[in-house]
Amino acid sequence: MTVYIDVLITVNIFTDFFLLLCVKRFLNIRARLIRLILGSLIGGVLSLTALLPKIPTGLNIIIDIVFAAVIVFFTFGRTNIKNYIKRVTVYFGISFFFCGIMIFIYTAFKPKGMAIFNDVVYFDISPVLLIILTLICYYILRLISRLTKGEIGKTVCNVEASFNAQSVTFNAVLDTGCNVKEPFSSFYVIIVEKDLLKGITLDPADMRIIPFDSLGGKGLLKGYLPNKLTVNGKEVHAYIGVCENVINSEIKAIAPYELSIK
Repeated sequence: MTVYIDVLITVNIFTDFFLLLCVKRFLNIRARLIRLILGSLIGGVLSLTALLPKIPTGLNIIIDIVFAAVIVFFTFGRTNIKNYIKRVTVYFGISFFFCGIMIFIYTAFKPKGMAIFNDVVYFDISPVLLIILTLICYYILRLISRLTKGEIGKTVCNVEASFNAQSVTFNAVLDTGCNVKEPFSSFYVIIVEKDLLKGITLDPADMRIIPFDSLGGKGLLKGYLPNKLTVNGKEVHAYIGVCENVINSEIKAIAPYELSIK
């Protein structure tokens, strides 16, 4: 079969974009569209390994993992090593799942214009069929994410907090068990890891000490009342409670579920 480089790269840019979008949704990672496109472009260029002589089994897996690590880094940026390994693992797993579906289609139906070289899928087919096949894989993966419990099944909200002229936006897990309140105002508290507030100047004079008995223990939070706070675009009144190295998750904030239904 004749392999056209432009078709090879274009096909893999397109499929990598949807694979990265799946990772973003699975792990609820904040990633700009430009970063997703960048990762897709890198994936398209790396697909040129299909033109190399057949890579021995075992070595190809190592190369696939290295490529996954590169694509994930440029798409989602820096994070701690645990989250980075999780992202690479999920991306690699989704890619493996996608490749498995393509191998099944190739083996069962032997469609004309389709081939797999060094774990890289090549389609010399119409753009419409390519879109249909990719969307089928994408919605299958979305269904799995809805049915799977754990981190990928968490309900997530978007939070934007403004402190004077500064603002910060982040994702938070909605938790029915998060009932921490500021004792005097009885406002709910959104618990946020300190790292999410980098670049935000918080006035110590505005700080409130907020006791909590969740998060696996008891302690005190430094609470600050934003000038404006929105949860999924709706303005609410709540404190931001700052913690450090407490939330062991990809998403570094926890919001009371009640704030999402006000």
